Amino acid sequence: MTGPTQANRLVQAYDRMMERVKIRLEELERAEQEALPRLRASIEHAAEKAVELGELTREEARLISGYLKRDLEDAGQYLTTTGRDLRAWLRFDLELLEDRMLEFFQRGVDQSRLELLAFEAPAAEVETERYRSGEITGPGTLQCENCGELMIFRASATIAPCPVCGGADFARVTEEP
Repeated sequence: MTGPTQANRLVQAYDRMMERVKIRLEELERAEQEALPRLRASIEHAAEKAVELGELTREEARLISGYLKRDLEDAGQYLTTTGRDLRAWLRFDLELLEDRMLEFFQRGVDQSRLELLAFEAPAAEVETERYRSGEITGPGTLQCENCGELMIFRASATIAPCPVCGGADFARVTEEP
């Protein structure tokens, strides 16, 4: 388990890596590559940069890049299958978010939306992505799989155990109750 200082450092690294992904996507915008490979390459580039600058160990960068991929692919899958916008995926008033965080997610998701169609499975086969305490997530709402308690994240943060039951497994909530 990581301490508060370590967790805060990893949350800040998540935000820095998201910024680097955004910058990299802007650099590659003129290229004629597929969106999802471009997104994955951008995340890997951001992770390598974090290691190169000594911000993270290689293992930490791998973890954080995995969290970024999970969140962006989850958002892209939601947008692709429902046709709704990020407001529903995030499940709270977008004015509460910093403009740059919304822009990060929208750019990453928009870039990968078409490519995600290739990975789209029939609705019955889609397995909900699991989120676990101790991991880092971007903005949105997670629901405890044990007791149903909702946890709202208005910014990138480390997922704490459920405050009601101590559960460690969560799923992203994308629909209004």
